[in-house]
Amino acid sequence: MFAVLKTGGKQYRVREGDILRVEKLDAAPGASVRFEEVLVIGGASTVVGAPTIAGAAVEAEVLDQVKADKVITFVKRRRKHSSQRTRGHRQKLTLVKVTGIVAGHAAAAAAE
Repeated sequence: MFAVLKTGGKQYRVREGDILRVEKLDAAPGASVRFEEVLVIGGASTVVGAPTIAGAAVEAEVLDQVKADKVITFVKRRRKHSSQRTRGHRQKLTLVKVTGIVAGHAAAAAAE
């Protein structure tokens, strides 16, 4: 069984046991989180939400708070001498491990 969840403005296709790097969540390592915005649940039969599936959720455990690789942007304007700028950014991320997928009311009815 798989699910498509939405968090941090992005969508992720997950199965039980997957490890994800999502936008920073306000949770300590070892805590459990629940993603309520489930868009699709698939398996023997696929259920697509409109836009989400009522009652469906993905449960996960927070493993760690990490930073992504550094992204360096270099800006140079061609005709203006000495107009150069280097900027760097490291996005804060949360590592989570999916522990379970809870099927919603529509998904349970479709499976029967």
